[in-house]
Amino acid sequence: MNHAGQQRTAVAPTRARIETLESLREHLQWAVELEHATLPSYLCALYSLDPEQNPDAVQVVSSVFVEEMIHLALAANLLNAVGGKPRLDTPEMLPCYPRRLPHGEHSLELSLVPFGPEALEMFLRLEQPAPPGAPAEGDHYETIGQFYDAIEQALRHLCAELGEREVFSGDPSRQVTADHFSHTAGRLDRVDDLDTALAALKEIVEQGEGTARGEVWDGDQDIFHPDRDEVAHYYRFVELKLGRRYRRGDTPQSGPTGEALSVDFAGVRPMRRNPRLADHPLDSPIRTAQQEFNRTYCTLLQSLEQSFNGWPKTLGPAIRTMYALKTQAQSLMEMPDGDGCTAGPTFEYVEPELRR
Repeated sequence: MNHAGQQRTAVAPTRARIETLESLREHLQWAVELEHATLPSYLCALYSLDPEQNPDAVQVVSSVFVEEMIHLALAANLLNAVGGKPRLDTPEMLPCYPRRLPHGEHSLELSLVPFGPEALEMFLRLEQPAPPGAPAEGDHYETIGQFYDAIEQALRHLCAELGEREVFSGDPSRQVTADHFSHTAGRLDRVDDLDTALAALKEIVEQGEGTARGEVWDGDQDIFHPDRDEVAHYYRFVELKLGRRYRRGDTPQSGPTGEALSVDFAGVRPMRRNPRLADHPLDSPIRTAQQEFNRTYCTLLQSLEQSFNGWPKTLGPAIRTMYALKTQAQSLMEMPDGDGCTAGPTFEYVEPELRR
């Protein structure tokens, strides 16, 4: 997602400094929660798109979603590397929507909405680059990049104070690597020392907001167009908003000046915004379908937690659960829900004993 390892143009005070290993583990759990928090909103936007009418938008949103899954796995690798235990299968992971990002300040709010102008503005705010000289913020962060800056500072500080061996005391067998989860646009590497931890933070940040030089590119090649450099998440959404691609030589200031990019806002399933189970009576078809989706999604969270807690080879099968989610979500978005809207997934937590 956004911003770590960038050279600052001004020195600003650090807010909510992370000074102990216990606090670092707590903040890296927040990073796991943060990376997960983006997924339901991206999934609703993605599954609402008609791929025949909006192939470019499907390509952008799906690529961002997959890379956010990589970021989630990298955050878990970081937490495991410092002796923590990633938690995903908890009610706190799925609060009611709209919601704010975990420990973020209140303007960072996420909703469950179909693809459209509202979703684009939400994603642009979510992936917004930190301004030059912005302070690191371990809590109530204004941008995600400032939060990751605080984690980077903590890693450097604790390694200098305690030594790398003391900081990176986690079990190496808990690391998830590209052998278990691969995507050609991003890297999923193990974390076992300061250098690999900083590389993981850089991967998360540059895919979100661009390289440390303030460019629109994330340092990878575009997997769909190998002759192009890949655009960072924030700027991919700028492309969709403005209907034009970036090309070599473009900057954040110039905006995209390349070929036209087609977006058809009419080619979107009109999902009701922020749906909830309580909107429908017990045993109604929509509520029954929403409950089934929620059971599948919470089973996915359970599988991911297992993957990050000693069973990394189970990550592949967990990701394949996404195909079931897609079918269930799109079926919901075909069900009329009044006022010209269709139903949609609610992403509400289901206790393990109720998932069968």
